[in-house]
Amino acid sequence: MGLKIEEIKNLIKTAIPDAEIVIEDLAGDNNHYSATIKSKIFSGKSKIEQHKLIYKALKGKMGNELHALALNTKAV
Repeated sequence: MGLKIEEIKNLIKTAIPDAEIVIEDLAGDNNHYSATIKSKIFSGKSKIEQHKLIYKALKGKMGNELHALALNTKAV
């Protein structure tokens, strides 16, 4: 099944409107991605807190429709 890159970006942008998002499909299967996400919202937060914000934005799709997402988050 999987999620397309645009679907992932839209979910994240809805929750974090200022996010700059670059996503790479690692296996060509709509299921294994690497994402770099930059946002002001990450400022002062630990990597764990930053990643939790992304998982929350994905609305339960992580581990279900989306199998693997390697995250690299950065504050701007």
